[in-house]
Amino acid sequence: MKIKAPVTKNDRIDVTITDLTYQGMGVAKVDDFPLFIENALPGEKITILVTKVAKSYGFARALSWQSESADRVKDVDKTYRQTGIAPLQHLAYPAQLKFKQHQIAELFKKNHQEVEVAPTLGMDNPTQYRNKAQVPVRMIKGQLETGFYRQHSHDLIPLTDFYIQDPAIDNAIVKVRDLLRQFEIPAYNEISDKGVIRNIMVRRGYYSHEMMIVLISRTQKLPSQAQLVDQIQKALPEVKSIVLNVNAKKTNVIMGNVTRTLYGKPTIEDTLMGLTFAISARSFYQVNPQQTEKLYQMAIDKAGLTGEETVIDAYCGIGTISLALAKHAKQVLGVDVVAEAIEDAKVNAQKNHLANVTFAVAKAETQMAQWQEDGVKPDVVVVDPPRKGLAESLIDSTAEMGPKKVVYVSCNPATLVRDVARFEELGYAIDGPIQPVDQFPQTPHVESVTVLVKK
Repeated sequence: MKIKAPVTKNDRIDVTITDLTYQGMGVAKVDDFPLFIENALPGEKITILVTKVAKSYGFARALSWQSESADRVKDVDKTYRQTGIAPLQHLAYPAQLKFKQHQIAELFKKNHQEVEVAPTLGMDNPTQYRNKAQVPVRMIKGQLETGFYRQHSHDLIPLTDFYIQDPAIDNAIVKVRDLLRQFEIPAYNEISDKGVIRNIMVRRGYYSHEMMIVLISRTQKLPSQAQLVDQIQKALPEVKSIVLNVNAKKTNVIMGNVTRTLYGKPTIEDTLMGLTFAISARSFYQVNPQQTEKLYQMAIDKAGLTGEETVIDAYCGIGTISLALAKHAKQVLGVDVVAEAIEDAKVNAQKNHLANVTFAVAKAETQMAQWQEDGVKPDVVVVDPPRKGLAESLIDSTAEMGPKKVVYVSCNPATLVRDVARFEELGYAIDGPIQPVDQFPQTPHVESVTVLVKK
């Protein structure tokens, strides 16, 4: 028997918003059938227009409000919602922090796991925090523009203030944009696969103020390259590195495999947790350094190191957590699949005079199985995986090695819940509350630290 949805497309209905989804959309239910509505907050009474109906859920658009939430922020710039830069900007910051705590707790509850989730650690200024920008460059009405795509499309909305980025980065993008216009360097055209500049990437050290400009190009060389590089240096005195990245493929992937330094050095430096890091164009470096320090300090505190331990850092990147741990442990073993990241990690270990760290290039799950075979007996394993979470084989290898503690730094509560359940099957239990940290204010994303101990 086919169950018919209680609503159809273009219906106008009065609803009350009961919850927010993990993407920050309002949820209203019509006869238990959920409708997802952008720019709607819990408690609000709204007239909506149904825009799409699937088998078990639908989407709708808010037409008018009969009542508004006390947590609604007025006078927000809708561009930031349209582009997905700040999908939660209409929700007051204290309520954003509660939403993130609730999001983690709800996912565990749905999985019938009883956990305690501490209040989210927030920021004093939850804007202008990003130390890295990647913006598309396109021709609009015959003029080269920088901005951001409208969500679910490739229509560029020109922008000069990105709200959550370091203002010095916003300024640098405008200066580079103006120079590209001046030298008549054409923007990339996705449809014809012609043109030159695809994206501009800017990185800036939060503490060092060193700046890197990466020009992502379809071509091996830029028109007026020497003059452009010269003028960028003059316009932006903080620039220590100008890099050309070549991506000739017809693809949505931003960066190509060829990177050449046009000016200065191939890396910039910044400090984190009192350590110095070299950051290259392609290396992964946390985009919110102020919150990263809170996140990593939390991970180190929860690892409870005395200086006698062997620690494994899976997904070590350029060594940010590994080196911070190395100051408190006997030895640290780090692994990452990105070869350039491991090169950077080794340089960073030397830079900070830390000799008790060893790095390997491999898939984390492969290397863990290898270390397990080699008889490595870690006291603590720290994992900081990508959004897809941990491979089951990595969890199995970790449990086989039998560390007293696993410190799980997560950027996706859904995969955290799944992975914790697997660890519990293998004899581990959550110790103390899960600690959310707001790495990405104004967005629904949340990072957290969970400690698992061997039962």
